Amino acid sequence: MVDMIVFGLALDEDSQMPILILKDTSEDIIFPIWIGAMEAMSISMALNKVAVPRPMTHDLILGILEKMESRLVAVEIISIHEGTYYAELVLQGETGERRVDCRPSDSIALALRAQVPIRVSEEVIALNKTLQKGAFQEVVTGEDSDKWTDILSKYSLDDLKYKM
Repeated sequence: MVDMIVFGLALDEDSQMPILILKDTSEDIIFPIWIGAMEAMSISMALNKVAVPRPMTHDLILGILEKMESRLVAVEIISIHEGTYYAELVLQGETGERRVDCRPSDSIALALRAQVPIRVSEEVIALNKTLQKGAFQEVVTGEDSDKWTDILSKYSLDDLKYKM
């Protein structure tokens, strides 16, 4: 597993879909994931530490875990099938470790709130790079790939925030 941080949120100009951008802690790997608008809003709220008077869904989940004497210890993006990423919540309770299937965007919204590690399997990172060069999920290829990486690495989090 590779530890990642949230580098920011951006908007895909073509599809108008939010992109969650993860970056490894050594800043060698940039890992984009296209996500839904509601998940982007929740992630943005966590990044910007927006306080709300009543718990939102991700806050509610963490509250339920606390009442059940469990806690979120990490989130892991573990696989990709047919262009869809799969993640797991790693929970710790009195009966030991449990894993729960979760969408990556939801897992990251929870991780940011709980301040726990975000991890991506090395196989998913390798496959993501392959898919970006493949036919059915061509994001950026060739010389443009290096330019995209250079551009993203120069932005600050403030430049990439998804405004809701």
